[in-house]
Amino acid sequence: MKPRFVLVSIFTAVTLATAATTGCSVMRDQERTGAYVDDTVVTTRVKTKFAEDSTVSAMAINVETMKGVVQLSGFAKSSMEKSKAEELARSVKGVVDVRNDIIVRA
Repeated sequence: MKPRFVLVSIFTAVTLATAATTGCSVMRDQERTGAYVDDTVVTTRVKTKFAEDSTVSAMAINVETMKGVVQLSGFAKSSMEKSKAEELARSVKGVVDVRNDIIVRA
């Protein structure tokens, strides 16, 4: 249990450091700074859920959020992992929709 906690802690720290270094800049077509911050929080929550779940590889699946729409990409070992990642993402508060572009490796 302790290694999983360490992984979640490291992942959360890296995500927050990334958000802090980008400042309050508005990215892409977002209308306000608050939307960017909200999307960063959603992304962090989704990645944390992945890290806490033994089925989903948080390191192999990328998460991007834009106006509450979460896009998942990367590689999964099975269709079950792909489905679980989408299910976990949909369960996060603030997620409006999920676009699952995860590729299942043969």
